[in-house]
Amino acid sequence: MIKIDVERVEADYGFEARDAYGHTVRIDNSPEGGGTNFGVRPMQLLLMGLGGCSGIDVVSILKKQRQPIEGFSMKLEGERVPNAIPSLWKDITIVFELKGDIDPAKAKKACELSIEKYCSVAETLRQAGCVLKWKVTVNHVTVHQQ
Repeated sequence: MIKIDVERVEADYGFEARDAYGHTVRIDNSPEGGGTNFGVRPMQLLLMGLGGCSGIDVVSILKKQRQPIEGFSMKLEGERVPNAIPSLWKDITIVFELKGDIDPAKAKKACELSIEKYCSVAETLRQAGCVLKWKVTVNHVTVHQQ
């Protein structure tokens, strides 16, 4: 069982979440909702979780294939269902940006396996009705776009 502690530590809406290893994340409401920019918004944490989960998958898969990753970053953009309570994620686009002597077909397959099979966060979002789109670039060249 995973255990997380969340404690209010700053003004009205500034919280700190801590895992069993002592890692912390700051969480806050938007300034429009009374927050003070103490931390990230809860829905942003979902996008960050998606990026972390998928990024770990992609690196793991490419390492097993002996693909030398010199650089790896991701950009995630999302749109929420407008005028809804709760306002779930409607669409999320992920751009995987890889650098190195990486086979483009292997990069595409690693990203596909992550988003379509291995990433638990991606599947959680999908089951909530979110459409996930993704693009892969290797050394600034697009090798896949969905």
